[in-house]
Amino acid sequence: MGETIRLTTAQALLRFLDAQYVELDGQEYKFVNGVCGIFGHGNVLGIGEALENLPDLGLKYYRGMNEQGLVHVATAYAKQHNRLKIMACTSSIGPGALNMVTGAATATVNRIPVLILPGDTFADRQPDPVLQQVEMPHSYTITANDAFRAVSKYWDRVERPEQLIEACMQAMRVLTDPAETGAVTLALPQDVQTEAYDFPASFLAKRVWHIDRHVPSPSALMRARDLIMKKKRPVIIAGGGVHYSLATEALREFAEAFHIPVGVTQAGKSCLVWDHPLNMGGIGTTGTKAANLLAKEADLVIAVGSRLQDFSTASKTAFQNPQVEFVSINVNRFDALKMDSVYVQADAKLGLTELAKLLREAGYQSSYTPEYLKELKNDWNKEVDRLYSLESSEGIVQTTALGTVNDFVQADDIIVCAAGSLPGDLHRLWRSKGIKTYHMEYGFSTMGYEIAGALGVKIAEPEREVYALVSDGSYLMLHSELLTSVQEGLKINVVMFDNGGFQSILSLQKSKGSKGFGNELRYRDPKTDRLTGDYIPIDFAQMAGAMGVKTFTVRDLADLPKALQEARESKISTLIDIKILPATQSGGYESWWRVGVAEVSENPDVIEAAQRDAEYLEQYKTR
Repeated sequence: MGETIRLTTAQALLRFLDAQYVELDGQEYKFVNGVCGIFGHGNVLGIGEALENLPDLGLKYYRGMNEQGLVHVATAYAKQHNRLKIMACTSSIGPGALNMVTGAATATVNRIPVLILPGDTFADRQPDPVLQQVEMPHSYTITANDAFRAVSKYWDRVERPEQLIEACMQAMRVLTDPAETGAVTLALPQDVQTEAYDFPASFLAKRVWHIDRHVPSPSALMRARDLIMKKKRPVIIAGGGVHYSLATEALREFAEAFHIPVGVTQAGKSCLVWDHPLNMGGIGTTGTKAANLLAKEADLVIAVGSRLQDFSTASKTAFQNPQVEFVSINVNRFDALKMDSVYVQADAKLGLTELAKLLREAGYQSSYTPEYLKELKNDWNKEVDRLYSLESSEGIVQTTALGTVNDFVQADDIIVCAAGSLPGDLHRLWRSKGIKTYHMEYGFSTMGYEIAGALGVKIAEPEREVYALVSDGSYLMLHSELLTSVQEGLKINVVMFDNGGFQSILSLQKSKGSKGFGNELRYRDPKTDRLTGDYIPIDFAQMAGAMGVKTFTVRDLADLPKALQEARESKISTLIDIKILPATQSGGYESWWRVGVAEVSENPDVIEAAQRDAEYLEQYKTR
């Protein structure tokens, strides 16, 4: 068996994680760089003891305030590092563990590697039931941690110390696989964490996992080339895979070589700077007029590193040319097959590079004239300028406040967002001045990701200014890691768009016949017994200030630039509470989103909306 080292299961796990590296294109990266967690009886004497007492352990521990928030921290950290560096997350059993399920789903949906290490009930079942145990009379093999099965790309329970060896290898297999990565869960019974075993020294030695770029097959490239050669009006959809495969330059060169306009998904945005002539901005339901007009006319869609979800495709209605067909370059065959694509299963960078060689040899060019694309882009820029300069005597317009923030941030600054009306405004309007500066979690659109995500980005990029753009709804749902940023001395800037509640969902309601119900932060009206009273005045600045954050309240747009400048100069985390006029976000452009509308209702406007949707679906049969 060779040399062994006697360690507890928790100690061996952390020693193993500390020794894992990845290699891409000849460059080596330490893969696991920290542990985020909250201690309870299910992990404090196992993983907690190991973190405290193992000598020379290169895993920094971040003690957060909410387990869900900490998984978001780890997800944002890995996303910002293009999946080449990750962190693990530990919790106690029961509620602490279950708090991480939403975070695990967020990571998996977004194809981001995160290692989840929840404590579990006793493997020997002697303290039965242990505190916080969920008992299942029909099966004692089920614990709260089985909830992670539905949201993990790999799930395991380590019930004996020696099982850790295979579990860790399988965990790393998935975490380092560009096609299959996501949340990985290793459930750790609290007794097993503290049990000792003679682990092979080879298991604990440095190990390098080679991330080999998936090479496209010649036949797949030829199929894609042959289809492209038949098409005159292609459009590119650039997804998150462009960032993760470090393919931003390859994408730019491909688009320029064949004069193909680019529309970006939320995950793909900032793969090109905003003023590049071929960057038409966001595409789909929350897209720009320029990108969506091109999508309607396109006879070919080239999807690069995108899973083509419903917002990116306007619920599959964005592409209305009867001759439209799809080419998809994706490392994951599951994603590449969507929309009945001619697929090239490949790393995005290699796929673009190799396909470009064939198209150059064939002399391919799109039929777009530079003047046409310039006109589309100029018209949209004028619309953004208009929305960025709207005024109202009643208060601050959301798009205008966003424009002020956009004008202020520098090319190297990073913005983070996830949910509410802001993602739509940002996807349409935000002008990304630098590459990899737009960090949006919109695969799961998880409310509460924003502030925790900003902290994760700051850990990944400590020298850069990081801004969490968040509405009041998301802030109230999960802002606890703002205190963690104070505790860690990691300055983040929270820009609060305080607009009176869930305005994006209220807007959706009203667009489908509702007068608005249950979405705003209002008092209950005793006459109607509904939440239709006055808006609740909330002093978010005072709330954040109690945590040691430097705060600003902006009620006049003229005060916002000064607040932004002082926040930038601050050495501690900041919050700017901008009192926004409700329902002043931007609307859709040449797009649609399919949602279920009641076919039977006491409200005739709802029935009319359902009929309109049915007619739209009939007109544009979805794939």
